[in-house]
Amino acid sequence: MLGLVDHLKRPQYRSRHDAKHSNTVKLRRPTLKDLAKAAGVGLATVDRVLNERPGVSAAAIDSVLAAAERIGYPTAKLEAIKLDATRPLVRFGFVLHKPSQEFYRNFAKALETAVSGRTDIRGRCDVRFAASQSPSDFASELTAVAETTDVVATSAINHPTVSDAIRALQERGKPVFSLLNDAASGVQQSYFGLDNVKVGRIAGWMIGTQSRAPGKVAVFIGGNRWHGHILRETGLRSYLRDHAPHLDLSDATVNLETRQVTYEATLDLLDRHPDLRGIYVAGGGMEGAIAALREARPPGKVALIVNELTAESRQALTDRIVSLVIATPLDQLCRALIASMIEAARGDRTAISGQHYLVPQLYSPESL
Repeated sequence: MLGLVDHLKRPQYRSRHDAKHSNTVKLRRPTLKDLAKAAGVGLATVDRVLNERPGVSAAAIDSVLAAAERIGYPTAKLEAIKLDATRPLVRFGFVLHKPSQEFYRNFAKALETAVSGRTDIRGRCDVRFAASQSPSDFASELTAVAETTDVVATSAINHPTVSDAIRALQERGKPVFSLLNDAASGVQQSYFGLDNVKVGRIAGWMIGTQSRAPGKVAVFIGGNRWHGHILRETGLRSYLRDHAPHLDLSDATVNLETRQVTYEATLDLLDRHPDLRGIYVAGGGMEGAIAALREARPPGKVALIVNELTAESRQALTDRIVSLVIATPLDQLCRALIASMIEAARGDRTAISGQHYLVPQLYSPESL
């Protein structure tokens, strides 16, 4: 009789009883090598099929799938791969800026969600951020991302260097879309974002409604190369001239879309103009204006209008430091953008023409 130790040393088998032979046999799952042999392809091809790597024909996928079913190799993943392979691959490239800002991080997530939500294509999303607001950094990222994608969109600034880069991509047949800011007016044909003149007029309406006494109004822009910011300033000025002549709009202050510059400039404005009635931050850097007003003025004393709803602007609304947030409907914008980018990637030239304006979302302290 075998002892317990001897019994434990014996190889373990799963049993299958044969009526004739009563043999105990070991059942073995098919391996990748078995699958490759059954499909009549190499191991490398099977690996590419299973890991959805490029360079595999539909015939090879069909062969591997049929072999998997024949030899009992798990086929659930292969069925999904086969289904996925029937959809066209579209590679999307995006160049945004300011990854440190919550709005642009939210924008990147919304783009990825819009791409992954399309069931008619296999979407690949490459979102990059320019290292700075330098035109050469934007141009460099645009050129780089275009090498590995089918269609490109960017929120770049207006500058001849950026326009030249976009023109070069278009000459190679690469569709390019502009986001939020018409980066290359006259070169780029398609824009997705808000009507920036209208956004500026909404800001003016809020300041004029809140501020009945005469006084000063300040506006911050990211820089003189931000076409969208200039249009917002124009809208603000036109509204105040038409409907609030008691308010005097100062020349725009460039804040480079940074918190610290905006903070220091806001404190300086408050110090020099006791009659400051309103501030509109037309681009980034609103956090600096919020911090300065928290320190120097009671809530509601100065009407502060900012763009985009973030955790900080939401809290400032709740505290009544901010009077109005004018926000871009990112989910709606991204879905519409991706639809047009897909058509452009398919060769539809009408998809890259026209201005696509979305209705801004307005948030007041009472709407949260």
